[in-house]
Amino acid sequence: MTGHRSTPLTMAGLEKAAAFYLERYASSRENLRRVLMRRVAKGSRDDGTAAEEGRAMVEALLARYVAAGLLDDKRYAEARAAGLARGGASRYRIRGKLMQKGVGRDDIDRAIETLDERGEGSEIAAAAALIRRKRLGPYRAPGDRAAHLQKDLMALARAGFSLDLARRLLRARDVAALEKLVGEDDGD
Repeated sequence: MTGHRSTPLTMAGLEKAAAFYLERYASSRENLRRVLMRRVAKGSRDDGTAAEEGRAMVEALLARYVAAGLLDDKRYAEARAAGLARGGASRYRIRGKLMQKGVGRDDIDRAIETLDERGEGSEIAAAAALIRRKRLGPYRAPGDRAAHLQKDLMALARAGFSLDLARRLLRARDVAALEKLVGEDDGD
Protein backbone atom coordinates (compact mmCIF):
# COMPACT_ATOMS: atom_id res chain seq x y z
CA MET A 1 0.00 0.00 0.00
CA THR A 2 1.44 3.34 -0.98
CA GLY A 3 1.37 6.44 1.24
CA HIS A 4 -0.79 9.41 0.43
CA ARG A 5 1.22 12.14 -1.32
CA SER A 6 0.05 15.62 -0.58
CA THR A 7 0.10 18.18 -3.34
CA PRO A 8 2.48 21.09 -2.80
CA LEU A 9 0.97 24.12 -1.17
CA THR A 10 0.66 27.00 -3.65
CA MET A 11 -1.05 30.36 -3.73
CA ALA A 12 -3.10 29.14 -6.71
CA GLY A 13 -4.25 26.11 -4.73
CA LEU A 14 -5.24 28.27 -1.75
CA GLU A 15 -7.08 30.71 -4.04
CA LYS A 16 -8.97 27.84 -5.62
CA ALA A 17 -9.91 26.47 -2.19
CA ALA A 18 -10.99 29.92 -0.97
CA ALA A 19 -13.07 30.58 -4.10
CA PHE A 20 -14.73 27.17 -3.83
CA TYR A 21 -15.59 27.77 -0.18
CA LEU A 22 -16.91 31.31 -0.77
CA GLU A 23 -19.07 30.11 -3.67
CA ARG A 24 -20.83 27.77 -1.27
CA TYR A 25 -20.83 29.70 2.01
CA ALA A 26 -20.83 33.27 3.28
CA SER A 27 -17.88 33.70 5.57
CA SER A 28 -16.14 35.99 7.99
CA ARG A 29 -12.45 36.71 7.58
CA GLU A 30 -11.52 34.57 10.61
CA ASN A 31 -13.68 31.67 9.48
CA LEU A 32 -12.06 31.63 6.04
CA ARG A 33 -8.65 31.87 7.74
CA ARG A 34 -9.50 28.73 9.76
CA VAL A 35 -10.66 26.86 6.65
CA LEU A 36 -7.50 27.74 4.73
CA MET A 37 -5.20 27.07 7.69
CA ARG A 38 -6.63 23.55 7.98
CA ARG A 39 -5.59 23.08 4.36
CA VAL A 40 -2.13 24.49 5.13
CA ALA A 41 -1.78 22.18 8.14
CA LYS A 42 -2.80 19.19 6.05
CA GLY A 43 -0.36 20.09 3.28
CA SER A 44 2.59 20.77 5.58
CA ARG A 45 2.31 18.17 8.32
CA ASP A 46 6.03 17.56 8.79
CA ASP A 47 7.46 20.75 7.35
CA GLY A 48 7.54 23.81 9.62
CA THR A 49 8.88 26.00 6.81
CA ALA A 50 5.95 25.09 4.56
CA ALA A 51 3.55 25.85 7.41
CA GLU A 52 5.03 29.35 7.83
CA GLU A 53 4.95 29.96 4.08
CA GLY A 54 1.36 28.72 4.00
CA ARG A 55 0.38 31.03 6.85
CA ALA A 56 1.91 33.99 5.00
CA MET A 57 0.07 33.02 1.80
CA VAL A 58 -3.23 32.78 3.69
CA GLU A 59 -2.73 36.22 5.28
CA ALA A 60 -1.86 37.76 1.88
CA LEU A 61 -4.91 36.14 0.29
CA LEU A 62 -7.22 37.34 3.09
CA ALA A 63 -5.85 40.89 2.81
CA ARG A 64 -6.52 40.85 -0.95
CA TYR A 65 -10.06 39.53 -0.47
CA VAL A 66 -10.83 42.17 2.18
CA ALA A 67 -9.43 44.95 -0.05
CA ALA A 68 -11.51 43.67 -2.99
CA GLY A 69 -14.67 43.55 -0.84
CA LEU A 70 -15.03 39.77 -1.10
CA LEU A 71 -14.74 39.47 2.67
CA ASP A 72 -16.55 42.00 4.86
CA ASP A 73 -17.15 40.95 8.46
CA LYS A 74 -19.61 43.79 9.09
CA ARG A 75 -21.78 42.85 6.12
CA TYR A 76 -21.48 39.15 6.92
CA ALA A 77 -22.49 39.72 10.57
CA GLU A 78 -25.52 41.82 9.61
CA ALA A 79 -26.77 39.28 7.05
CA ARG A 80 -26.16 36.29 9.32
CA ALA A 81 -27.79 38.01 12.32
CA ALA A 82 -30.89 38.88 10.27
CA GLY A 83 -31.20 35.30 9.01
CA LEU A 84 -30.78 33.85 12.46
CA ALA A 85 -33.36 36.27 13.93
CA ARG A 86 -35.89 35.33 11.23
CA GLY A 87 -35.30 31.69 12.11
CA GLY A 88 -36.10 32.25 15.77
CA ALA A 89 -32.65 32.80 17.28
CA SER A 90 -32.33 34.87 20.44
CA ARG A 91 -29.80 37.67 20.64
CA TYR A 92 -27.75 35.44 22.91
CA ARG A 93 -27.72 32.71 20.26
CA ILE A 94 -26.94 35.22 17.48
CA ARG A 95 -23.96 36.54 19.43
CA GLY A 96 -22.71 33.02 20.06
CA LYS A 97 -23.02 31.95 16.42
CA LEU A 98 -21.20 35.05 15.18
CA MET A 99 -18.46 34.60 17.78
CA GLN A 100 -18.01 30.99 16.60
CA LYS A 101 -17.40 32.31 13.11
CA GLY A 102 -14.70 34.65 14.39
CA VAL A 103 -16.61 37.91 14.00
CA GLY A 104 -15.29 40.68 16.24
CA ARG A 105 -17.30 42.09 19.14
CA ASP A 106 -17.77 45.50 17.47
CA ASP A 107 -19.17 43.93 14.30
CA ILE A 108 -21.48 41.73 16.38
CA ASP A 109 -22.73 44.72 18.38
CA ARG A 110 -23.31 46.67 15.17
CA ALA A 111 -25.21 43.74 13.60
CA ILE A 112 -27.54 43.58 16.62
CA GLU A 113 -28.03 47.37 16.48
CA THR A 114 -28.88 47.05 12.79
CA LEU A 115 -31.51 44.44 13.62
CA ASP A 116 -33.07 46.95 16.04
CA GLU A 117 -32.92 49.79 13.53
CA ARG A 118 -34.65 47.65 10.91
CA GLY A 119 -37.21 46.34 13.38
CA GLU A 120 -35.87 42.78 12.94
CA GLY A 121 -34.32 42.44 16.37
CA SER A 122 -37.39 41.77 18.48
CA GLU A 123 -36.84 38.96 20.95
CA ILE A 124 -40.61 38.40 20.98
CA ALA A 125 -40.74 37.95 17.20
CA ALA A 126 -37.74 35.60 17.29
CA ALA A 127 -39.22 33.53 20.13
CA ALA A 128 -42.57 33.40 18.32
CA ALA A 129 -40.81 32.20 15.16
CA LEU A 130 -39.16 29.41 17.16
CA ILE A 131 -42.48 28.49 18.78
CA ARG A 132 -44.08 28.34 15.34
CA ARG A 133 -41.23 26.32 13.81
CA LYS A 134 -41.15 23.79 16.65
CA ARG A 135 -44.94 23.73 17.06
CA LEU A 136 -44.82 24.63 20.76
CA GLY A 137 -47.35 26.17 23.13
CA PRO A 138 -50.35 27.54 21.20
CA TYR A 139 -49.49 25.31 18.22
CA ARG A 140 -50.07 22.16 20.29
CA ALA A 141 -53.46 20.52 20.66
CA PRO A 142 -55.26 22.20 23.61
CA GLY A 143 -55.25 18.99 25.66
CA ASP A 144 -51.46 18.52 25.21
CA ARG A 145 -50.30 22.00 26.20
CA ALA A 146 -50.18 21.55 29.98
CA ALA A 147 -48.35 18.24 29.74
CA HIS A 148 -45.68 19.79 27.50
CA LEU A 149 -45.29 23.17 29.20
CA GLN A 150 -42.00 22.33 30.94
CA LYS A 151 -40.57 20.84 27.77
CA ASP A 152 -41.62 23.93 25.78
CA LEU A 153 -40.13 26.27 28.41
CA MET A 154 -36.86 24.35 28.30
CA ALA A 155 -36.73 24.50 24.49
CA LEU A 156 -37.00 28.30 24.62
CA ALA A 157 -34.48 28.53 27.48
CA ARG A 158 -31.96 26.41 25.56
CA ALA A 159 -32.41 28.79 22.62
CA GLY A 160 -31.39 31.68 24.88
CA PHE A 161 -34.75 33.31 25.61
CA SER A 162 -35.61 34.53 29.11
CA LEU A 163 -37.95 32.49 31.27
CA ASP A 164 -40.32 35.46 31.61
CA LEU A 165 -40.60 35.87 27.85
CA ALA A 166 -41.05 32.13 27.33
CA ARG A 167 -43.83 31.95 29.92
CA ARG A 168 -45.56 35.00 28.49
CA LEU A 169 -45.62 33.63 24.95
CA LEU A 170 -46.45 30.05 25.87
CA ARG A 171 -49.39 31.29 27.93
CA ALA A 172 -51.00 32.73 24.78
CA ARG A 173 -54.51 31.27 24.48
CA ASP A 174 -54.07 30.37 20.82
CA VAL A 175 -52.05 31.25 17.71
CA ALA A 176 -54.02 34.47 17.16
CA ALA A 177 -53.23 35.62 20.71
CA LEU A 178 -49.53 34.83 20.17
CA GLU A 179 -49.49 36.83 16.93
CA LYS A 180 -51.23 39.70 18.75
CA LEU A 181 -48.41 39.75 21.33
CA VAL A 182 -45.87 39.92 18.52
CA GLY A 183 -47.85 42.69 16.83
CA GLU A 184 -48.03 44.71 20.04
CA ASP A 185 -44.24 44.47 20.33
CA ASP A 186 -43.79 45.69 16.74
CA GLY A 187 -45.91 48.73 17.48
CA ASP A 188 -43.53 49.99 20.19
